[in-house]
Amino acid sequence: MTYQIPLRDIQFVLHELLQVPAMLEDCGQPELDAETIDQVLAAAGQFASEVIAPLNAPGDAHGCSMPSPGVVQTPPGFKKAYDEFTKNGWAGLACSPEFGGQGFPSVVANAVYEVFGGANMAWASYPGMSHATYVNVSANGSEEQKALYLPKIASGEWAGTMCLTEPNAGTDLGLMRTRAVAQPDGSYSITGSKIFISGGEQDLTGNIMHLVLARITDAPPGVKGISLFIVPKFIPDASGAAGARNAVVCGSIEHKLGIHGNSTCTINFDGATGWLLGTPNKGLAGMFVQMNHMRVLVGMIAIGLMEAAYQKALAYAKDRLQGRTSGARSSVEAADPIIGHADVRRMLLTQKANIEGARALALWTAQLSDLQRLHPDPARRNETAELLGLLTPLVKALSSDLAVEGTLLAMQVFGGHGYIRENGVEQHLRDVRIVGLYEGTNGVQAMDLLGRKVLADQGRQMGVFLDMAGAFAETCGPREAMREFSEPLAALAADIRQLTGELVATSAHDPHAAGAAAAPYLRLVGHLALAWTWARMAEVAFRNADSTDPIYASKIATARFYFQRLLPQTAALCGEIRAGSSALMEPAVELF
Repeated sequence: MTYQIPLRDIQFVLHELLQVPAMLEDCGQPELDAETIDQVLAAAGQFASEVIAPLNAPGDAHGCSMPSPGVVQTPPGFKKAYDEFTKNGWAGLACSPEFGGQGFPSVVANAVYEVFGGANMAWASYPGMSHATYVNVSANGSEEQKALYLPKIASGEWAGTMCLTEPNAGTDLGLMRTRAVAQPDGSYSITGSKIFISGGEQDLTGNIMHLVLARITDAPPGVKGISLFIVPKFIPDASGAAGARNAVVCGSIEHKLGIHGNSTCTINFDGATGWLLGTPNKGLAGMFVQMNHMRVLVGMIAIGLMEAAYQKALAYAKDRLQGRTSGARSSVEAADPIIGHADVRRMLLTQKANIEGARALALWTAQLSDLQRLHPDPARRNETAELLGLLTPLVKALSSDLAVEGTLLAMQVFGGHGYIRENGVEQHLRDVRIVGLYEGTNGVQAMDLLGRKVLADQGRQMGVFLDMAGAFAETCGPREAMREFSEPLAALAADIRQLTGELVATSAHDPHAAGAAAAPYLRLVGHLALAWTWARMAEVAFRNADSTDPIYASKIATARFYFQRLLPQTAALCGEIRAGSSALMEPAVELF
């Protein structure tokens, strides 16, 4: 089977839970109504299922190749699909009309990229990274840079990359060695090597705009001396077209576990011409605009892959006959469909609860980025920016972890048939595994959440988040139908508030406290976010209980499964966090 867009569920989230059309009207974009959004979603689903999903398995088998030094070919069909993508205007979906885009909000664009990622992650990662480059230049570029580069990205004519990692410097970018030497004409000569560059070289576009972190001569040491540069593959000529070839060469493409159709490259800059983007020595802050955008985006793509694996597992469970679901014969067949077995239902419902919960949480986070940018009230924009900063590492790490776990469950539903290539689930597992490593590993995301966000402000912003969840639980408390959701939600918010205070106190004297607690703390807060999201979806469903649309009864039942079967995992997480760092850092434990 091929991928199919989960259209009704995305509509439920955008229109009924998040009320995106009303938000857009408040922000001055009433023309982007529910009907228009639905047309975009339907077209995205058609493009995904008919154009790029059929390329997924062949692209994985063929992979990218380098027929001659520095030249990269994408799998057969990728270029044709990309040309159709650009012809139909998808590259400019969330770009400003000023630069040739369509002006849709991030929340709609992220829903679309979930669909594209679920259909073909390797292919979707090319335009996904290019749009992140657009976001960066839009935020940090000069008026001249915006006028030159943004229309090219919005049209899909040019692509973009993000060049951070070096062989000697991964997360610790203060160790990076790429250097930038100022030239008399105002440009810079960039020299160094970057690794793991997604889409670093390809045959889809006429030019590639590399955004490169480098150190200007005599810059301060460490991360305070990093600047950001635009280094195009072909230097734009006087008319803005791709001109002379720059000294930018792909040294190799990585041979990796999954996403074989996406070229992950080593890129060598040998005195390449580049131009400063933003302020000297403030490049890391500039690059974080792109990185944080990508963190939410790859979280969405992980959800799409989890959905694709679930669709396959669900279809197989309905079709596969094996065993009896009860003591009595329940059909004329020799065996019953395995979807009737309690353990198979446990696996499928776990996938469903995590997919739909993570989808709603991630799209809400994308909506916050729109409110930060578009809301007419500056105070509301500032409040939203703080909440977005708190949720970004959570969405990236939680979605990618759940996607690996969910895809493993999908494989388990298939039994031995899940382990072979023909059914497609093993490719989803190989593909999605990278998301936990992208844009800072999930351990880095956990330290970002706990160390740089929660502990840095003594739990203030986390307290705001807990207040929001607690207020919702309190509002729903008097309604009897909602008590099975509101009471556990309120209790968990109170537990996390207490635990956060303990961590703030402990970290003051234990240098390892944050590192020991970070990963389980992120998962614990993730459960709170999912529980709050499921309670909100249940509340919407109860308001539509008389509807014949089956989605409302399904939402209530799935929320009940989440609260009864998955939320109890928080007790173990609290115990793990309170165990502290002593067992981890015990000198007698030999790890060498």
